Amino acid sequence: MDTGLAGDAVAVLGAAGGIGAAIARAFAAEGCAVALLDRSARVAEVAAAVREAHRVPVTDLLLDATDYGAVQEAARTTVEALGSCQHVVVSIGVGSGRFGMPFWSLDPGDWDAVLRANLMSCVHAAHAFVPYLLPQRRGSFCFLSSVAGQIGSPTDPPYSAAKAAVLNFTQCAARDLAEHGIRANAICPGMVKTELNQSVWEAWRARTPEAARVDYERWAAEKIRRVAPLGRWQTAEDVAAAAVFLASRLADNVTGQAVNVDGGQVMR
Repeated sequence: MDTGLAGDAVAVLGAAGGIGAAIARAFAAEGCAVALLDRSARVAEVAAAVREAHRVPVTDLLLDATDYGAVQEAARTTVEALGSCQHVVVSIGVGSGRFGMPFWSLDPGDWDAVLRANLMSCVHAAHAFVPYLLPQRRGSFCFLSSVAGQIGSPTDPPYSAAKAAVLNFTQCAARDLAEHGIRANAICPGMVKTELNQSVWEAWRARTPEAARVDYERWAAEKIRRVAPLGRWQTAEDVAAAAVFLASRLADNVTGQAVNVDGGQVMR
């Protein structure tokens, strides 16, 4: 099925690994030029692999998305390198690194960096890239939220609240951008094997008596069995497929939505 994406350019923030890298590869496979942006130096290796595998224009840039000035410069550099930009995906997820049950076991100071990384990275990207998308009167934004942002997950309250805010910002952006022919949607992944997912286990383990501790695989398998009706992991490639769909012409009438890729954890 033709997605209509061939020849477009996409910027992926948070592209050095996990879901972000899978999203970059998926867009390249559709014939898109891709800019991979991340604060990790690993982004150069991922970009080289994408370039080699798909033979499309690829650029990469070190970027701290919590720095608005840096994101503005990255947007300008992306457009200069690729010639244009039609789609922006923000795939950034940062937890507090602490187990938040009950929430008052955390300190209010644990919230600031989490909110800035998860929410403000999306706000910064939208502000920085929208001047380049408006004149084209088409394009899309996709912000990675989480099922945690839909259910008030007690595991990491700062992360959960930040991802809920991403959903609300997505709706605000979608309304404002609609008259310009630009769409904005969010994706809510469930259980995906990423460094962030493992960090939740590590925080749980640190708070759990030694006799009750289990290894990561057992902990994750039990959680999946308990919360996901389909009973299996979601993959980075599952999420990437949703990101490609939401940017494609197949989703021309989809905006302001939260698409769950979660094995049925949250049903509406």
